Amino acid sequence: MSQKESKSSFLGGAAVLATAVVIVKLIGAVYKIPLGNILGSEGNAYFNVAYNIYNVLLIACIAGFPLAVSKLTSQAVAMGRHNERRKLFTTALRLFFCVGATSALVMFFGNELLAEFMNEPNAALAIRTMAPAVFCVAMLDCMRGYTQGQGIMKLTAATQILEAVCKLCVGLSLAYYFLRTGYGLNVAVAGAVAGVTTGTVLCLLVLSLYLFTHRNPVYSVDVPLDRPQLLRRILLIGVPITLSNSTMSVITLVDTKIVLGQLKTIPELADQAATLYGQYTFGINLMTLPSSFVSPVTLSLIPFAAAAMARQDGAAANRIISSAFRLIALLAIPAGVGLSVLAGPLLLMLYPAQVEDAVAAAPHLQVLGIACIFICLMTLSNAVLQSYGKERLPIATMLIGGLVKISMNYVLVGNPEININGAPISTLCCYMTIAGLNLFFVWKYSPQKPDYFALFAKPTVAAVLMGAAAWSACGLVHTVMEGAMSEYMVNALGALIGIGCGVIVYGVLVILLRILQAEDVRALPKGEKLVKLLRLK
Repeated sequence: MSQKESKSSFLGGAAVLATAVVIVKLIGAVYKIPLGNILGSEGNAYFNVAYNIYNVLLIACIAGFPLAVSKLTSQAVAMGRHNERRKLFTTALRLFFCVGATSALVMFFGNELLAEFMNEPNAALAIRTMAPAVFCVAMLDCMRGYTQGQGIMKLTAATQILEAVCKLCVGLSLAYYFLRTGYGLNVAVAGAVAGVTTGTVLCLLVLSLYLFTHRNPVYSVDVPLDRPQLLRRILLIGVPITLSNSTMSVITLVDTKIVLGQLKTIPELADQAATLYGQYTFGINLMTLPSSFVSPVTLSLIPFAAAAMARQDGAAANRIISSAFRLIALLAIPAGVGLSVLAGPLLLMLYPAQVEDAVAAAPHLQVLGIACIFICLMTLSNAVLQSYGKERLPIATMLIGGLVKISMNYVLVGNPEININGAPISTLCCYMTIAGLNLFFVWKYSPQKPDYFALFAKPTVAAVLMGAAAWSACGLVHTVMEGAMSEYMVNALGALIGIGCGVIVYGVLVILLRILQAEDVRALPKGEKLVKLLRLK
């Protein structure tokens, strides 16, 4: 395969997966927002406790192994070693079966112990309901890694979307039904997470059927390695990636335990601990949305940086990395500022059935909106460091940031005067620490030192002016329309007009300040067409 065909193939696959990520994240937002309205802050706390445990067991066990399976499968296919490809898959399948089954059994039979450990016993039923999903996702990820290694990206994208749709339809329906028919809140939360389990079971059936009906009978005379050797190769690639990916999830789990535990040590707030934590998670749900769209950008840009480094072309690597940072700054800074200045109106618009919780969550989102910017920078800088061959540095910086978060939460949340308001502060400080350290190491190891002031100054100025315009427009709508329609409609109209005004002002400033450059979008899929459309230089 020629270099041009290889690049085209890569970009095509990246575009497919990036599109799937965007769709899945949008469906996830549609799922979480009405779910918050149905369950309220207390139910949201139970859901997040169960989901955090599920996420840690999943990521800690299998996060890096699908990539290892994909890479080794791709190598075997390229060398025509089809017997080894098939034996690699069956070996990986056994590994994933054991790991997934063990994790599922821990969640199913240890649900009460896990819930007690997290200081929220009411989450026990939800934890048990989600247990089968761990096993199914383990098997799914093995199959996805195998098909991706053969260049079949659309299958992964389709099953990810199917999984998200099942979570949305089944989870919301069951949660609503259980609450309407008089079941307890813990049962309704279990219904919500049952959507996750249903989606993973259905996707596993679909992928299994595909692999069974598309068995590749290609004849090959290669003699594959024995299973212990193949297993060792999977572990050598997968374990370091797993450690990197699981660090933040483990820290988040411990942090959740500390927040709930510290709230319960305050006598006057002990009975409200789940409610207060649930209100905080309303802000978390919105904070994580912008960062979800960073991964597709890094997916398209970072491989080019790795190639430039391999060629020892420092100038090319610097151009690519600078473009990546410029694009992320262009997206992340206005998103974070917008969430912060319109925190109250946005939450009230999205959670009309939980007005009290939305009002209480607004101060959290004002802080978390700024934290969102640093999460995006952390995600990108992690990828840059990995492309430089510094895979261990992101693990170290995330551990340091996690320790900052845990220690600050222990002190601030345990203070009766601050209580839950300390959680968003510690989150902001955590990601500021990680992003700051990462940016330092990117600067240190870059062949040509990036000029951070030049990269971030103009987007910051534009975002601040945008925030002022959005806040003013929203306030003006409230002043003019108050009393002319319902309070909800006034707030929703103010939020939407504020967003629209902010987008227009920011778009104009991006052009006037010449923030976006042609080279920033050329590496993206359809980049040349975008350059011509936007008339970039």
